[in-house]
Amino acid sequence: MVNYSDQKYLSKQFLRKFQKQQAGTFRLAWYLMLVSSVLMIIQNGLLAYLFAFWLEQHQLTRSVLFSVLPYLAVCWFLRPIINYGRDQLLLRASVSIRLNLRSKLLRALACLGPERSVYGSDGALSTQVLEQVDALDGYFIHYVLQQKLAVIVPLMIVGVTFIYSPFSALLLLFTAPLVPVFMILLGEAAARKNRQQLVALAGLSGRFLDLLRGMSTLRRLGAISQAQLAVDTAAESYRVRTMGVLKLAFLSTAVLELFAALAIALVAVYLGLGLLGVLPWALGSVPVHYQGALFILLLAPEFYLPLRQLGADYHDKAKAEAAVSNLLPLLEVAETTLQKQANKIEYALLTPPDIRAQKLCVLGRDQRIRLSEIDFMIKAKERVLIYGASGIGKSSLLQALLGFSPYKGDIWINEQNYADINLSLLHQSIAYLAQTPPIMALSIADNLRLAKSTATDDELREVLQLVRLWDFIDCLPQKMNTVLGERGQGMSGGQLQRLALAQMLLRNAPLWLLDEPTAHLDTVTAAEIMTLLDRISVGKTVLLISHDTSYTQWIDRQITVTAVKEV
Repeated sequence: MVNYSDQKYLSKQFLRKFQKQQAGTFRLAWYLMLVSSVLMIIQNGLLAYLFAFWLEQHQLTRSVLFSVLPYLAVCWFLRPIINYGRDQLLLRASVSIRLNLRSKLLRALACLGPERSVYGSDGALSTQVLEQVDALDGYFIHYVLQQKLAVIVPLMIVGVTFIYSPFSALLLLFTAPLVPVFMILLGEAAARKNRQQLVALAGLSGRFLDLLRGMSTLRRLGAISQAQLAVDTAAESYRVRTMGVLKLAFLSTAVLELFAALAIALVAVYLGLGLLGVLPWALGSVPVHYQGALFILLLAPEFYLPLRQLGADYHDKAKAEAAVSNLLPLLEVAETTLQKQANKIEYALLTPPDIRAQKLCVLGRDQRIRLSEIDFMIKAKERVLIYGASGIGKSSLLQALLGFSPYKGDIWINEQNYADINLSLLHQSIAYLAQTPPIMALSIADNLRLAKSTATDDELREVLQLVRLWDFIDCLPQKMNTVLGERGQGMSGGQLQRLALAQMLLRNAPLWLLDEPTAHLDTVTAAEIMTLLDRISVGKTVLLISHDTSYTQWIDRQITVTAVKEV
C-alpha cells in the first residue's frame, strides 16, 4: 500500500516527466516571459521619468515627450504580443502532453482488456482518462513557469529598487515570504480537498453509468425512484465537496491579496513620509526623490503580482497532483506495458495463422489457475470448437490469446512466440466476439465504422446484406443513421450479434475468436447465427468457445478442455 508521502513524491515525478516531453516549448515560453518582464520594468521607468519631469518642470516639452513616447509605445505594443505568444506556446504544450498521456492510458486499458475492472468501473475509468487528465491543464499552462517567474521578477525589481532606495528594497524582501508561506499552508489543504473531490467524481460517474446501463431492469422492478434518489444523494455530496474547494480557493486568494496590499501600503507610507521629510530618522531630508519614489511605487504591485499569481496557480498544482495521484495505478500499468512492448517484434497477420500451445496454463491476475495445462495445434483456415463445461476455463484461453491474461508455457502463432510479439499490433488482425457484443450508443453506421473508419456506405450495406441484417435496417426511418441506445438498445439480441459479425467482416481479420456467440439467444436465433457463421467464416482460422455442440456441425475439429487441477 503506497502511503500519502510516497504518492505525492510519485505524482511530482510523473508531472516532471510529462513536462520534459515539451521541454523546448517551455524553454521558449520562459524566454518570452523574461523579455516581457524586462519590458515591464523599462515601461514603468519611462513613466516615472515623464511624471517626475512634469512635476518638477510644471510642463512636458515636446522634445522630452517625443524622446520617451516611442519607447513607451514599443513596450505597450510588444508586451501583449509577447504574452499572447507565450500563452499559445503553453497551451500547445499542455494539449500535446494531455493527448500523449490520454493515449498512453487508453493503450494500457486496451492491454488490460477485461482485467481493467480491477482499477475501477468503466464510469470511474472514463472519468480518470477524460476529466482527470484535463485537470493537468492549469498546471502546465500556469504553474510550471509561474514558479520560476515568482523568483526571478521579484529579484529583478529588488535589484532596481536598491539603486534608488536600499531601505525600500529591504522592505520588499522582508514582506515577500509572507505570500508563499500562506500559499503553501492553504495549498496543502486545497490538495486534500481536490483529492477527495476527484474520488467523489469518479464514484459518481461509476454509479451513474451502472444505473444507466441497468435502466431497463430498474424500470421492470419499479425501482426508478430509488435509483433517482441514489443519484441525487451522490450529486448533492459532490456539490458540497465542490463548494468546499471553492470556499478554500476564495479564502486563500483573499488572504494573499490582503498581505500583498498591506506590504505595498507599507512601502507607500515610507516613500510618502520620505517625500514630506518627516521620517523620524531623516527629518527635513528626502531620502528618495520623486522620480525614484514613483518608480518604486509603480514596481511594488508588480513585485507582488507574480507571488500572488503563484498563490492562485498553486491550486492548479494541487489539483494536478491529486489527479496524478488517482491515475498512479493506471500510469504504472502504462509504463510497465510500454517497457514490455519496447523491444518486442512488430508482428501482424496477413493470412490465416497456425496456432500452437505447449504446456499452456492460463492464470488469473491473482495467479490462480484458470485453465489447467493443455497442448493443442490449430492449422491455418481450420475452424475449431473449444468444448468444455461452464467455468472450465474456455474463455480464459481466449483471453490469453488476446494477451489479457498471464499464462505459463508457450503459445506460438505462425512460428512466432507470443512472448516476443507486440500484441497491440497483433490485435489489429484479430477479430473477437464476446457473449455480449460491444455495441456503442452510436448510429448503426458509426458502430460499423469502429471496425473500419474509412468504410463507405456501399461497404457497410454489403456486410449488412451478408449477415442478413440489411432488410431490417432498410425499413428503419433513418436507416443506417439510426442511433442505438446504451448497449445496443433498439435491437434484439440476435440482431446485435449480426451487427457484431458485420463489424468482424469489415475488419477482415484472418483470425476469429468467438466466445459463446449464441449464449443469450433463443434456440431459433442461435441456430440462425451458427448457420451464418458457417457461411461467413470460411477461409479464416476460427476458435469457437461453446459448451453446446448442437449448432456446430460446420466445425472441422473439437478440442475438449478438462477440469482445472487442484493446487
